[in-house]
Amino acid sequence: QVQLVESGGGLVQAGGALRLSCAASGLTLSTYAMGWFRQAPGKEREFVAAKSGNSGSTYYTDSVEGRFTISRDNAKNTVYLQMNSLIPEDTAVYYCAARSSVRATSSSLTYNYWGQGTQVTVSS
Repeated sequence: QVQLVESGGGLVQAGGALRLSCAASGLTLSTYAMGWFRQAPGKEREFVAAKSGNSGSTYYTDSVEGRFTISRDNAKNTVYLQMNSLIPEDTAVYYCAARSSVRATSSSLTYNYWGQGTQVTVSS
């Protein structure tokens, strides 16, 4: 069965950086679009970044554009989210998701598999 396991979250000061990893099993990463979403307390889950399975096209929400970078290592079946210049508003649980299509979208409803999430806390 498909399994996504996130890691790399933690507590960091504003201006700092973290790299999240999402290790995938039970699927061939290159044939799936992969996304990162986040959910802050009391808020709905929101799109952060996504990467297409074939062309590797990337998409970001406006608030992280230029600060976050999504990448994938198909040989390791792992997706990464490099987060730089973190701000307190980035505090949330971050989720990795896989979509049974090579085409990435920003809608959480279109993703078929989800990880358990990893907490990111940015202190001011």
